[in-house]
Amino acid sequence: MITGKYPNLRLRRSRKEMWSRRLIQENDLSPNDFILPIFLIDGKNKKQVIKSMPGVYRYSIDRLSQIVDKAIKKGIPMVALFPKTPNILKDELGSESLNENNLVCKAILEIKKKYKNKIGIMCDVALDPYTSHGHDGLIKSSKILNDETIEVLINQSLLQAEMGCDVLAPSDMMDGRIGKIRKALDRNKYQDVQILSYAAKYASSFYGPFRDAVGSNSLLKGDKKTYQMDFRNSNEALREIALDIKEGADMVMVKPGMPYLDIIKSIKDKFKLPVLAYQVSGEYSLIETAISKKLINKDAVYESLVAFKRAGANAIVSYYADRLDQII
Repeated sequence: MITGKYPNLRLRRSRKEMWSRRLIQENDLSPNDFILPIFLIDGKNKKQVIKSMPGVYRYSIDRLSQIVDKAIKKGIPMVALFPKTPNILKDELGSESLNENNLVCKAILEIKKKYKNKIGIMCDVALDPYTSHGHDGLIKSSKILNDETIEVLINQSLLQAEMGCDVLAPSDMMDGRIGKIRKALDRNKYQDVQILSYAAKYASSFYGPFRDAVGSNSLLKGDKKTYQMDFRNSNEALREIALDIKEGADMVMVKPGMPYLDIIKSIKDKFKLPVLAYQVSGEYSLIETAISKKLINKDAVYESLVAFKRAGANAIVSYYADRLDQII
C-alpha cells in the first residue's frame, strides 16, 4: 500500500546524499555471504588457467594453500571443491568417486590438516566429474538410473564425511537421495555433517564453462533434461524443495542464480529456511567478458551479487568470492 502523494512525498529526498542512501539501504554484502569454489587438478605445483573462465584456475593439492589462505584472510566461511578427474580414471560407473585417494578426498585431508576448522568444506555429491559419459548418474539403455545411482551417492557421501567434509551437497537431482543419504550419515555417526541440497537445479545452458573446468563437457552424451529441472517451471521447484526438507536437507541451493531470482524469492518466502544461490560459470564468464570488452563497467559485478540478497539468498556460491575487497 502506498501512503502519501506528491508533492508532500518526494522519494528522491532520501536519495540526495550518500549518508542518507546508506541509512535506508535494504541489502548489502559481506564476506559472510559467500562460498568460494575451488577447482582441483592432478599433479604437483600446478595453477592452471581455465580458458573459458577468466581469472579462475585449477590448483594441484600442493598449491591449495595459495587459494585457501586467501579465502581465510578475506573472511570467506566456506570453500567448495570440484575435481578435474583425469580421463583415464573415468568409467561408466564413476568408480573414482569412491576412491579414498581421489582429488576431493586428498583436498579435504589437506585443508583439515593445515587449517583445522578455520574454514568450512563443501563437497559435491554427484558422479559427473567421474563418469566417462559425463552424466550425474549410472546409465542403462540410455536411461539415467535413479535408485541404483543413489546407492553410489550414499557411499560417496560416507567417504567424504569420513575424510572430514563439513557440508555435503548432492547436486545430482535423483529423486529421494537426500533422505537416504541423511539416514546413512546418521547410522554411521555422521549426524553433524550438514546437507546442502541442490534442490532446484535446472537443465541450463549456463553451465558450459564449469563443465570445461571439470572436464566433462566434451564427454557429455546427450543432455540432462530427464533429471534436472525444466527452466520453464517454477511450482515444480517448490515441490522439490518441500520433498528435500522432509528428507532432512539443512539448506537448499538454487542453480543457476540470476536467471532464477524469482525461484529464490518464492522458496525463501514459503519455507523460511537457508537458501543459497549459485552464480554459475556461464553467468560469471558473461560478466567478465563484457567487462573486458568494456560493454559494461565492473560495478555490474556488485549489482549482480546484491540481486541474490535482494531475492532472499542467505549465501552465494561465486567465483568472485576471493575478490570481494575489489567489489564491495
